[in-house]
Amino acid sequence: MKVLVLVGDGMGDEPVAALDGRTPLQAARIPAMRRIAARARIHHVTTVPDTLPPGSDVCNMGLLGYNAAENYTGRAPIEAVGAGIPLTADDVAFRCNLVTVADGRMRDYSAGHISTEEAAQLLNTCRDTLERDGLRFYPGISYRHLLVWRNGPADLNTQPPHDIADQTVHDHLPQGARADEVIALMEQSQAVLADHPVNQQRRAAGQNPATQCWLWGQGRALHLPSFHDCYGLTGGVVTAVDLVRGLGRLAGLEVPEIEGVTGFIDTNYAGKVAAAQQLLDQHPYAYVHVEAPDECGHLGDAALKTKAIELFDEKVVGPLWAHLEAQGEPYRLVLAMDHRTPVGKRAHTRDAVPMAVLEGPVGPVTDEAPFDESVLDGLPQEKAYECIRRVLALD
Repeated sequence: MKVLVLVGDGMGDEPVAALDGRTPLQAARIPAMRRIAARARIHHVTTVPDTLPPGSDVCNMGLLGYNAAENYTGRAPIEAVGAGIPLTADDVAFRCNLVTVADGRMRDYSAGHISTEEAAQLLNTCRDTLERDGLRFYPGISYRHLLVWRNGPADLNTQPPHDIADQTVHDHLPQGARADEVIALMEQSQAVLADHPVNQQRRAAGQNPATQCWLWGQGRALHLPSFHDCYGLTGGVVTAVDLVRGLGRLAGLEVPEIEGVTGFIDTNYAGKVAAAQQLLDQHPYAYVHVEAPDECGHLGDAALKTKAIELFDEKVVGPLWAHLEAQGEPYRLVLAMDHRTPVGKRAHTRDAVPMAVLEGPVGPVTDEAPFDESVLDGLPQEKAYECIRRVLALD
C-alpha cells in the first residue's frame, strides 16, 4: 500500500473579518481537499507537545510519526542537517534570520522575503567581518540562514522573529546564560549590514532592507531512529525548507533536490509533484510539505493566505491524488497541517487541527465536505504522532 502525507504548513486559522468571518480554509476554493474530506476519516489532532512551543519543527516531527517530546533538541540543529552542515558534539547551531528592525520594532521577520542571491551577499559580508575561530555563518534560502558556534551558548530562551511582528525587540532579546554574547553578535551585524550595497539597492527600490541578523532556535545535534526501523517503510520527503529537509534526512528518508523551490507562493509546484510521484513509483511512502500558507499567515495577509491554500489544493493535492487513483492500487492519503498560523496573530498557536485519512482508490468523487477548523467539533482529540503511527502501521 502507498502512503502519501500532504502537509499545508500553517493552514489552520481563526475567523477573519476581511473574509466575512470565515477562516482562510473556509473561504478558499479547495475542491480536491473537500472531496477528500467527503470520503475520509476526519481526526481532531494536537500537534504540539505540552512541554514544547508550537513550532513547525516539533509539529512536522509529529506528522512524521515521531514524538518530539522524546527527541527534540532545538530547531537549528534540524535545519543544519537539512543544509548538509555537519555538527560536532561541541557545536551549537542557531537559526539566523535576516530581518528588518526599525524604530526598535520587528517590522519584517523576512526582510521583505529577500532573494537568496541578495541574502548570500549579505551573509558573505558577515562571514568576512564577524566570523572568528569556532563561529561560522552558513547562507541558506531567502531570509533563512544558520550560525554554528563551537561551545556556544545553548541554555537560552530565544524568540522566533515571526512571532513578534511589530513588537519592540528589546522585550524579546535572548535571555539566559551567555545571552550577552548572542546579543552582542546581533548588534554587531547591524553595523555590518547598515550601508551594505544590497540594502542600499533595496531601499532605493522601496523594499525592506535586512538590518541585522536575528539569532534563535539554538540547540545541539539531534538524532532520530530511522523511519524504516520504526515503520518498515522506505520513501522520501519533498520540501523547500531546510527544517523539513533536515527531519527527512534525520529519519533516513530520501530528500530530493528540486530546482526553483522557494517556500513561498512562487515555488516550483510542478517540480515538487514530479518528485513526489517519482518517490511513490519507487517506494511505499512520500511526505510532501508546502510552506506558503504559513508564510502568508506570518505576513498577516488573509487574502494571500487564502490564495496559498488554493494553490496547494490545485497544484499539489489534486494532481497527487489523481496520480494515486490512476495507479488503481490501494493507498492511504493523509491530508494535514502542522499547526495554525492565524493572520490576526501572525504567529503559531497551540490549537488543534484537522487531519483527513483517505483509503483508496475511491473512484470519481463529486460530493464535498468541509475540511477546516469547524470539523473538529464533537470529535475526540488525539495526538498527531499517535494517529500517524496507526496510519503507518497499515492496519
